[in-house]
Amino acid sequence: MPGMSQTLHLVAHTPTAELERLYKAAATVIERSHLHGIWLLSRGCAAKLVAGVTGLTPRWISELVGRYNQFGLDGLGDHRRFNAGAKPLLDPEKLARLRHWLDGEPPGHGLWTGRKVAQWITGTIGRLVSPRRGLDCLHRLDFTRQMPRPRHAAGNLHAQVAFKAGFRQQIQDRQHADPDTPLEVWALDEHRIGLKPVVRRIWAPRGCRPDAVGHHRFEWLYLFTIGAILRNGFRSWRRSLSAQTLSRRGTGRQRQC
Repeated sequence: MPGMSQTLHLVAHTPTAELERLYKAAATVIERSHLHGIWLLSRGCAAKLVAGVTGLTPRWISELVGRYNQFGLDGLGDHRRFNAGAKPLLDPEKLARLRHWLDGEPPGHGLWTGRKVAQWITGTIGRLVSPRRGLDCLHRLDFTRQMPRPRHAAGNLHAQVAFKAGFRQQIQDRQHADPDTPLEVWALDEHRIGLKPVVRRIWAPRGCRPDAVGHHRFEWLYLFTIGAILRNGFRSWRRSLSAQTLSRRGTGRQRQC
């Protein structure tokens, strides 16, 4: 760099002795390094010598000299905390528009993903962005990947809520009506014969678990037993029941589903 073998001009904001005292009493490495360089320059040392002693690059020494000449001691030290950073990809108005779009289906249907959000941003700001920036915007809007709650299309949500709210009271009323008879509540799990829609994680606002509405195209069969069913016997019964179900629907080796 031209002129680095010569002495740089410093504005006499602080005496040389005071710079030496501040340099030796500095609490941080960055502040001590900056004050060390300015102190050497104030003593008449060449910039090339200061760069070799402090380990600072010639370009950075020129930057420190300019900051010191303009702001004095306030121009030295770590100023990264005052750096506002890069301009956000989406301003608050565009981010609000994206939030409104996320409530519906993405262009081309399907589910919202980081890639589709990046495509929406590309069409909005007019330049290509990576799918990673789409994920950043989803996180910025406090969206998380959640497993939807399966729900049948014919299900009645109000009836389900009413049943859950009044079930405990019904059990208590029956127990009070006949307190001498033990009352037990049994929950039965079901075994399905057939296929069930595959549920995958989707992006949704935090704390708002979405529903996966679908049509479960299988029939329920409840089997009540007393005692235990051997594993081999259960497998044989399941194969037999599956064959009967396929036969009733006209499917088999001669016909594909």
